[in-house]
Order: sequence, then structure tokens, then C-alpha cells
Amino acid sequence: MIKGRVQGVSYRSFTGNVAVKRNLNGWVRNLPDGRVEVVFEGSRRLIEQGIQECRKGPFGSQVTDMGVSWDEPPEGLSGFEIRY
Repeated sequence: MIKGRVQGVSYRSFTGNVAVKRNLNGWVRNLPDGRVEVVFEGSRRLIEQGIQECRKGPFGSQVTDMGVSWDEPPEGLSGFEIRY
């Protein structure tokens, strides 16, 4: 879960671009409490790089906290989806 100013600043689109650039599968969605939830699947190295990019976020965002958990096995997702 990602906290801070992450809604209304194109954070989901930014995350989608990170996933495509890193060839990661998964999804991203806004939560009602103002946080953003992201699931990445792929190689651990590429996921870690994606997490680092998401800590910075797009222009206008401000990430104040990020919780990361590693779940096994992966869900087996294909592609990256921006959920509404």
C-alpha cells in the first residue's frame, strides 16, 4: 500500500508505465482511504526496481509511506491493468 499524495496525480498511470518498462505483470487501484494498492509480478530484481521508482512517483505526487509484502506463489497475472 502506498500512502501520501498519490491520488489525483496520475499515480496509477505512472505505475502502469513502470510495469511496462520493467516487463512486470499485475494491477494498480485507488483505495477509498486515499492510498494506492499495487501488485507486481515478475523477477524479484525487476520488481525491486519498480518499487524504487514507485517510491519516487510522478511529478506532483508525494509518497510518505509504502508497505511492501512478498507473496508466494504469484497469482499468474498476464499484462498490467489499471483498475477503477
